[in-house]
Amino acid sequence: MPNIKQQIKRMRKAQQQRMRNRAIKSRLKTEIKKFRVALESGDKEAAIQAYRVAAKALDKAATKGVIHKNKAANKKSHMAKALNKMGESAEKMSA
Repeated sequence: MPNIKQQIKRMRKAQQQRMRNRAIKSRLKTEIKKFRVALESGDKEAAIQAYRVAAKALDKAATKGVIHKNKAANKKSHMAKALNKMGESAEKMSA
């Protein structure tokens, strides 16, 4: 435990930031998981809605500096690719 007043404050601020980052990351993982579940269920409308929510959460996390902006872009790209692939497979089945 530091004795210096400024270091005590830094520890307190670091703890607050760590808790905020953990909450944001946890929410992010939950939203991505919801997207995957919707994708696997085959419900395209639910998957599209879940994609929008997850993409927004990724953008927010990148803006706040919790994850790197390129990581957010890559995740969104992979999710969009999976969503489009789902649409293609549904069209092939109906044709």
